[in-house]
Amino acid sequence: MSRAFVREPEGGEAFEDLPDRPISSHTNFVTPEGLAQIEAEVVRLEQELSGLSPQQDKADHARLSRDLRYWSARKNSAQLVEAFEGDVVRFGATVTVLREDDTRQTFRIVGEDEADPASGSISYVAPLARALTGKSVGDTVTVNDHEFEIAEIR
Repeated sequence: MSRAFVREPEGGEAFEDLPDRPISSHTNFVTPEGLAQIEAEVVRLEQELSGLSPQQDKADHARLSRDLRYWSARKNSAQLVEAFEGDVVRFGATVTVLREDDTRQTFRIVGEDEADPASGSISYVAPLARALTGKSVGDTVTVNDHEFEIAEIR
Protein backbone atom coordinates (compact mmCIF):
# COMPACT_ATOMS: atom_id res chain seq x y z
CA MET A 1 0.00 0.00 0.00
CA SER A 2 1.30 3.43 -0.87
CA ARG A 3 2.15 5.68 2.13
CA ALA A 4 1.23 8.75 0.06
CA PHE A 5 -2.32 8.81 1.42
CA VAL A 6 -1.54 8.08 5.06
CA ARG A 7 -1.47 11.14 7.28
CA GLU A 8 1.23 10.97 9.89
CA PRO A 9 1.25 13.20 12.96
CA GLU A 10 3.64 16.11 12.84
CA GLY A 11 5.55 17.18 15.94
CA GLY A 12 3.51 15.26 18.50
CA GLU A 13 0.13 16.10 17.02
CA ALA A 14 -1.20 12.71 18.09
CA PHE A 15 -1.01 13.78 21.74
CA GLU A 16 -3.29 16.80 21.32
CA ASP A 17 -6.41 14.68 21.51
CA LEU A 18 -5.80 12.49 24.54
CA PRO A 19 -9.09 10.99 25.65
CA ASP A 20 -10.50 12.45 28.84
CA ARG A 21 -10.09 10.48 32.03
CA PRO A 22 -13.32 8.67 32.87
CA ILE A 23 -15.42 10.30 35.56
CA SER A 24 -17.38 8.10 37.92
CA SER A 25 -21.14 8.12 37.68
CA HIS A 26 -21.39 8.03 41.50
CA THR A 27 -22.03 11.19 43.49
CA ASN A 28 -18.72 12.90 44.20
CA PHE A 29 -18.86 12.94 48.01
CA VAL A 30 -15.67 14.29 49.58
CA THR A 31 -14.32 14.79 53.08
CA PRO A 32 -12.80 18.19 53.93
CA GLU A 33 -9.37 16.61 53.43
CA GLY A 34 -10.43 15.15 50.09
CA LEU A 35 -11.68 18.52 48.86
CA ALA A 36 -8.38 20.12 49.91
CA GLN A 37 -6.48 17.44 47.95
CA ILE A 38 -8.58 18.07 44.82
CA GLU A 39 -8.14 21.84 45.09
CA ALA A 40 -4.38 21.46 45.56
CA GLU A 41 -4.16 19.22 42.49
CA VAL A 42 -6.03 21.79 40.37
CA VAL A 43 -3.65 24.55 41.51
CA ARG A 44 -0.58 22.35 40.89
CA LEU A 45 -1.73 21.43 37.38
CA GLU A 46 -2.62 25.04 36.51
CA GLN A 47 0.84 26.17 37.62
CA GLU A 48 2.61 23.39 35.78
CA LEU A 49 0.60 24.02 32.62
CA SER A 50 1.19 27.78 32.71
CA GLY A 51 4.93 27.12 33.10
CA LEU A 52 5.16 25.22 29.82
CA SER A 53 6.51 27.08 26.84
CA PRO A 54 5.02 26.55 23.36
CA GLN A 55 8.23 24.82 22.30
CA GLN A 56 7.98 22.20 25.06
CA ASP A 57 6.72 18.69 24.55
CA LYS A 58 3.16 18.62 23.27
CA ALA A 59 2.64 15.30 25.03
CA ASP A 60 3.25 17.01 28.40
CA HIS A 61 0.82 19.77 27.47
CA ALA A 62 -1.84 17.27 26.41
CA ARG A 63 -1.40 15.18 29.57
CA LEU A 64 -1.53 18.19 31.89
CA SER A 65 -4.57 19.63 30.08
CA ARG A 66 -6.40 16.32 30.30
CA ASP A 67 -5.62 15.95 34.02
CA LEU A 68 -6.64 19.54 34.70
CA ARG A 69 -9.99 18.94 32.99
CA TYR A 70 -10.52 15.85 35.16
CA TRP A 71 -9.62 17.48 38.49
CA SER A 72 -11.57 20.67 37.64
CA ALA A 73 -14.66 18.56 36.91
CA ARG A 74 -14.17 16.67 40.19
CA LYS A 75 -13.78 19.96 42.08
CA ASN A 76 -16.94 21.39 40.48
CA SER A 77 -18.99 18.27 41.27
CA ALA A 78 -17.65 17.76 44.81
CA GLN A 79 -20.24 17.48 47.57
CA LEU A 80 -18.61 18.14 50.92
CA VAL A 81 -19.65 15.84 53.76
CA GLU A 82 -18.73 17.25 57.15
CA ALA A 83 -17.12 15.35 60.00
CA PHE A 84 -18.71 12.11 61.12
CA GLU A 85 -20.37 11.71 64.51
CA GLY A 86 -22.65 8.89 65.55
CA ASP A 87 -22.92 5.21 66.26
CA VAL A 88 -23.65 3.93 62.75
CA VAL A 89 -21.26 3.57 59.84
CA ARG A 90 -21.53 6.29 57.22
CA PHE A 91 -19.36 8.34 54.89
CA GLY A 92 -16.35 9.74 56.74
CA ALA A 93 -16.42 7.16 59.53
CA THR A 94 -13.34 5.32 60.69
CA VAL A 95 -14.34 1.70 61.17
CA THR A 96 -12.53 -1.19 62.80
CA VAL A 97 -13.71 -4.62 61.74
CA LEU A 98 -12.85 -8.05 63.05
CA ARG A 99 -12.18 -10.46 60.21
CA GLU A 100 -12.95 -14.20 60.20
CA ASP A 101 -9.35 -14.99 61.12
CA ASP A 102 -9.59 -12.69 64.20
CA THR A 103 -7.42 -9.96 62.67
CA ARG A 104 -8.50 -6.37 63.10
CA GLN A 105 -8.56 -3.95 60.20
CA THR A 106 -9.21 -0.22 60.51
CA PHE A 107 -10.08 2.07 57.62
CA ARG A 108 -11.86 5.32 56.89
CA ILE A 109 -14.70 5.54 54.37
CA VAL A 110 -13.95 8.41 51.98
CA GLY A 111 -14.60 9.69 48.46
CA GLU A 112 -13.44 7.86 45.36
CA ASP A 113 -10.55 10.20 44.56
CA GLU A 114 -9.11 10.15 48.08
CA ALA A 115 -9.39 6.39 48.65
CA ASP A 116 -6.07 4.64 49.24
CA PRO A 117 -6.48 1.17 50.75
CA ALA A 118 -2.74 0.88 51.43
CA SER A 119 -3.04 3.97 53.65
CA GLY A 120 -6.20 2.83 55.40
CA SER A 121 -8.98 4.50 53.41
CA ILE A 122 -11.56 2.95 51.11
CA SER A 123 -14.09 4.47 48.76
CA TYR A 124 -17.68 4.69 49.91
CA VAL A 125 -18.66 2.73 46.78
CA ALA A 126 -16.36 -0.19 47.62
CA PRO A 127 -18.29 -3.40 48.35
CA LEU A 128 -17.15 -3.53 51.99
CA ALA A 129 -18.02 0.13 52.62
CA ARG A 130 -21.45 -0.34 51.03
CA ALA A 131 -22.13 -3.42 53.16
CA LEU A 132 -21.09 -1.64 56.37
CA THR A 133 -22.99 1.61 55.77
CA GLY A 134 -25.89 1.98 58.20
CA LYS A 135 -24.64 -0.80 60.48
CA SER A 136 -23.58 -0.51 64.14
CA VAL A 137 -20.96 -2.02 66.46
CA GLY A 138 -21.54 -5.77 66.76
CA ASP A 139 -23.25 -6.09 63.38
CA THR A 140 -21.80 -8.61 60.94
CA VAL A 141 -21.66 -8.34 57.15
CA THR A 142 -20.53 -10.76 54.46
CA VAL A 143 -18.61 -9.50 51.43
CA ASN A 144 -17.15 -11.83 48.80
CA ASP A 145 -17.72 -14.85 51.05
CA HIS A 146 -15.80 -13.22 53.93
CA GLU A 147 -17.41 -12.21 57.21
CA PHE A 148 -16.65 -8.93 58.99
CA GLU A 149 -17.88 -7.86 62.43
CA ILE A 150 -17.91 -4.18 63.30
CA ALA A 151 -15.74 -3.71 66.41
CA GLU A 152 -15.53 0.10 66.55
CA ILE A 153 -16.85 3.20 64.82
CA ARG A 154 -15.18 6.61 65.19
